[in-house]
This record gives sequence, C-alpha cells and structure tokens, in this order.
Amino acid sequence: MFATLIAVAALWGAATGLLVPRAAYRLSVEPEEPWRDSCEAGHALAGPARGWLGTPGCPSCTGPGHHPRTSDDSHLFGPGLVPTLLTALACAALAAATGPRPELAVWLLWAPFAVLLATVDVRVRRLPDLLTLPLAAALPLLLLGAELLPYDAGSWLNALLGGLALGGGYFVLFLIRPGGMGFGDVKLALSLGAALGWYGWGVLFAGTFAGFLFGALYGLGLVLVRRGSRKSAIPFGPFMIGGAVLGLLLGALSATP
Repeated sequence: MFATLIAVAALWGAATGLLVPRAAYRLSVEPEEPWRDSCEAGHALAGPARGWLGTPGCPSCTGPGHHPRTSDDSHLFGPGLVPTLLTALACAALAAATGPRPELAVWLLWAPFAVLLATVDVRVRRLPDLLTLPLAAALPLLLLGAELLPYDAGSWLNALLGGLALGGGYFVLFLIRPGGMGFGDVKLALSLGAALGWYGWGVLFAGTFAGFLFGALYGLGLVLVRRGSRKSAIPFGPFMIGGAVLGLLLGALSATP
C-alpha cells in the first residue's frame, strides 16, 4: 500500500512535470512584455486551457515534413526532462514522508507549481503574480480542507499565521534592501509560510533557514569559481522552494496525526 502510494505520487509528478516546460516558456518574459503565445518559429500555441497545457515541444514544429530551422531540439520549450524528474522526485519524497494523510493531496497539487515557479525564476529572475498570488490564497484554503478530514497532522491556524509571518518577514527584508530581495519573493513567501507553518513554527524556521543556506552556498560557489561576486544578484525563488520542500519533509516525518 505504502509503495503504491509513492509510485502513484511519482507518476503524478512525472505527468504534471511534462506540462512545466510549455508554461515556463510562456511565462519567461520581462515584466512589461505579454505572455508568449507562439513558439520561436511563430506557431500559435493551441491546446487545452488556451494553450497553457501541452507537451514540452511545439506540435507544429514536429509535424510531418517539418524540419527545425536551427537544431534538432529547436522545437522544444526548454529541457523537458529536468522539470519532469524534479517534480516526480519531489512528489515521491513528499508521499514517502507524509504517507496517506490528507495534506499529501495539497503537497502534490503544490509541487508542479513550485517547480514551474523555480524554472521561470531561473530563466528570467521573475516570480509571476499569475502563480504566486493564487498560490498564496489556495494553500490556506486547501489546508483548511485537509484539517476538516480525519488523520491530518497539522494545524490550519498555524498555517495561516505562518504565511502571514513569513510574508511579513520577507516584506521587511524587501524594505531594508530592495535590490537584494524581489517583491515576487515576498509574495511567494506567503504560500511557503502557510505550507511550512502547517507543521509548526519549528518547521517554518527550519525550512526558511534552509532556503537562505542554499542561496548562500550557491552564491559562495559563484564567488569561488569566479562567476560572480558578493553583490551578484541570483534568483532566490528556487532556494526558497528547495528549503520549503526540505522543511515539509522534516515536518511530515516528525508529525503525528
């Protein structure tokens, strides 16, 4: 039963991870630019949800008789294998740590969006409001539903307060140093704080600290290989999300229903 749960979660992660490259391609634009609605060859992106859902490649570029103009992978919206593997791994790990508790459904729904946000931030150093704001509202609501079900192992009140606390903390950092902290990070912190706060203040602190630690180690690595300096800007969203995943794993493993 437990192995089946992990396998199903991994399959869910792989399936949803396949949808990430197209959405990331469309969202990876500068703030003043509209979302992309065509591939690099100019083909309109059609399909479910007005073209937002689809495979990692442009169907028009891979149709019969079509030859990509630049390279064999020019029809791709990005490396599709990476987000697929990351989402599958994250979902499998969350299922292994959480088990058949109701909050697992929330984590599995959140994971693909987390990978999507991290992908966009790496590409254009941007966390779109189209994702961060709905997640800030959806996570507390979904966790409220989880608390109403039996065998949950968290607290909705702590989740709500955790989101407000982490969002407020990041907002203070943004005010102190706007150049070092983007406002998108502040909005992302609302949903991450809710997720981490579900398992308590200790998990909230651990997940937040891990995010800063990951970012600091990455920045130090850039300095050591001389690809950046102490003042170099880095996309911080992936490290926030990575720390949150680690915090959720620790919280789920230590929690008791």
